[in-house]
Parts: sequence; structure tokens; C-alpha cells
Amino acid sequence: MAKVRILVVDDEFHIRDWVAEILRRRNFHVDMCEDGHAALEMLGKDEPYDIVITDLRMPKMSGLTLLKTIRERFVSTDVLMMTAYGTIADAVTAIRDGAHDFLEKPFPQETLLIRIQKIIENRKLRHENHALKHELGAKMQFDQIVGASELMVRLFEQLQTVAPTKATVLITGDSGTGKELVARAIHVNSPRRSGPFVKVNCAAMPETLMESELFGHEKGAFTGAIKTVEGRFALANGGTVLLDEVSEMGIGMQAKLLRVLQEREFEKLGGRETIKIDVRIVATSNRDLKKEIKEKRFREDLFHRLNVCPIHLPTLQDRRDDIPLLANYYLQHYAAEYGKEVQGVSDRAMELLMRYPWPGNVRELQHKMERAVIMCNEPLISPRHLFLDELDSRQSVALPSDESSAATLREIEKAAIFRSLQFNDNNRTKTADALGISIRTLRNKLREYREEGVNIA
Repeated sequence: MAKVRILVVDDEFHIRDWVAEILRRRNFHVDMCEDGHAALEMLGKDEPYDIVITDLRMPKMSGLTLLKTIRERFVSTDVLMMTAYGTIADAVTAIRDGAHDFLEKPFPQETLLIRIQKIIENRKLRHENHALKHELGAKMQFDQIVGASELMVRLFEQLQTVAPTKATVLITGDSGTGKELVARAIHVNSPRRSGPFVKVNCAAMPETLMESELFGHEKGAFTGAIKTVEGRFALANGGTVLLDEVSEMGIGMQAKLLRVLQEREFEKLGGRETIKIDVRIVATSNRDLKKEIKEKRFREDLFHRLNVCPIHLPTLQDRRDDIPLLANYYLQHYAAEYGKEVQGVSDRAMELLMRYPWPGNVRELQHKMERAVIMCNEPLISPRHLFLDELDSRQSVALPSDESSAATLREIEKAAIFRSLQFNDNNRTKTADALGISIRTLRNKLREYREEGVNIA
């Protein structure tokens, strides 16, 4: 594997030399230059750089100007901004303009290496997802199905094989795993893509209305039938019918559905004419259908008719490697939808996302990220924006034990800082991130407490 190529840009020689030496010892290919003009000249050479680490304030060309130019001309290069004059405003501007991360000088080498590793992992995820989609071919459109884990690679391979056929497909998996999304992808990537995609929500449709909804009815077929109505199967002719949560369909309707699957024909309620149809059936279920068959709630012959091409969707717990990719996908989607300038997820917030059990699967992650984007008015989503149940027990703020109801704002602030330090094993970078403040602000607060006689490690 080729070495990661990094360019360090800083007008202070001792800073850029120190950063370059740390990275070279970790086997990165590192070049240096002293200003933005020189950096752009080096970036324009044949072999591209993966990462640029640049100072914010430099003569001739500022780091922000360099950043904007890189975003316009070298879109595959990630930028890590550093400055000795860091403020929240600088961080917001830099990350809004496309910086991957932001470092305040002076910083320990461990922090630098953590940030670089984070960028590399993010680049790897982007590359894997892009390569996977490329392998599937330009004709296969799975843009909204996000994942690069081994389980998702196998799923994409299945879809690539099944979608172009006319075979009936049964998609199983827990609620929230994306069954309807996969069903739509099958339709879009089939020869029927120009035909209708008609969804029947079997769980939400009363049994008394199901037959009319599926097959239609003639005028006067029953009380209230004041006109002839086409059913969902007729409307889907030439396209695809999605029977969503088909296991919720009653036994009587299952027998009538079986005939449609076998003969590809039906009659409207109150009608005598047999209607021939050309539809593809895709069904979904979050139940164990073999158990439903044993308990006489689902017909075995219908199961075999539906189960021609079975596809099972994994839970999010089973493909945890995809969580960063999914989180960033939804972040970008909702940031654009709501016009927010949120650019990423903090390390601590991502750790919590990775540790959370996700009982609601991808749908729950999607909703959590939407809420986080709405609530976040900073460059990075932090733990307090996520509202995960885990935070309630592990990050609640401990108020002073004496006269808590009369505690001052400063006492509550101090308690929150020490609680977060303890939670983050005294890692100040993670603590500042979790609290939504800069590392400089945290250092100033700790210095004040030390001057008051508080023993701080």
C-alpha cells in the first residue's frame, strides 16, 4: 500500500519541522513549505497529496485562502488547520469552508496523530464506498443504501444479481433495517424501472378493505361502492408491487394472493372479467415466517411462492463498521436540507454512536442524526446533541452535594467540567469536545480552579 502523502505548511520553520518529523517517524511521506503559494505549486505537481496540514495565519496567503483554493482545485485532499490564535469563530469558519479538523497550538504529538488517523480512516471509508459502487457498474443505482462492511458487500452483490431478473423477491429483516429502500433499489435497477412502483402496506390496511385495494371493485359491488375503482395490481401493471409486511395479511387474503402469484390474473370485486397482469412481486417481513407457518398464521405454499429470491438484511448491530459512514451520510443530507453549517461528528460523539446498541437499526440512527443536526449550531456534533439513552446515565452532571438547589452557575459549570474529565479519563481534548468548548477555554478554566487551590492532575 502506498504511503500517505502529507504536506505541512507553516511560516515558522521549527513548527513545520517538528510536525514533519513526528509524521515521518510514523512512516508517512511528508513534504514541507513555508506559505500558501508554495503549497499550491507543490499540490499542482503530478503526484497528489492526501492531507495538507496548514497554519491559519501566514504572510502572503492565509490558511483560509489556501483552504478554499484546495477545496476548489484539489477536492480529494483533506485539510487539517492549526493555529496559535484559535478561536471558536476561526474553527467555525475553517470547518465551514471545508477543513476536516482544527488544532490549537501548542498541541501534543498524540493529538496530532489521533487527528491524522481519523482523517485516514474517513478517507478509507469514502474510498471503500466509492469503489464498491463503482464495481457494481454505472447501471446499478444503490446511492441511498450506504455501507462498506462485509455484510453489505454481500448484499450489494445479491442485488446486482437479482435486480435485473423478473423473479419474486422476499426481503426479511428487523424493523428499521431498510427493507423498503432495498425493494425500491430492486425496482430501479430492473428492466421495469420505467414502470410504476406500487406499495401496499399490509400492516396498515384493514382486512375488510384489502381485497378491494389489491384487486379493485366494480360500481355497486358493496355498500358505498359508488364508482369502479382500479386495484393496486392493475395500477402496477408493467412495474413492481411491494407487499410491505406481507406477514400481517390474513389467511383468507393469503389464498387469493397465492392465485395471483400462480396465475398472474384476478377479478375485481363484483366483476366477472378476468384481468391478466404483468407485475413483479417484492414482499417484505420483519417476522420469522417459518415460525408463523408452524403456528398456522402464514400459508406454507405462499411462503414458497414468495421466497424465490430471499434477501435478509442485517441489523445495525451486526454491521457496526458502517456506523461512521451512515452517520456522516445522514449528517450531510440533513445539513443540506436544513441549511445548517454542521461539518462532522466529534471523536467522542462517534465513540458513543459506535457503542450504542441501536435497537431501532438504521432508521433510529437516521432520526438521531436528523435531530442532532437540527440542535447543533457548531461545526461538530458533540455528545450533548445526540440524546442517546446512554448519556442519561453516564454523562449526567453531578451538582454540588450541599444546597444543590442554590448552586451557582459557576459551581454547576465546575461540576460539569470535572465530571466530564472523569468520564473521559482526564483526556482534555475529548473533554473539551464533549463539553462543546475549545481546548484553550478548558485550560483557562482549569488554571482558575488550580489558583483557587483545587488539586488538578
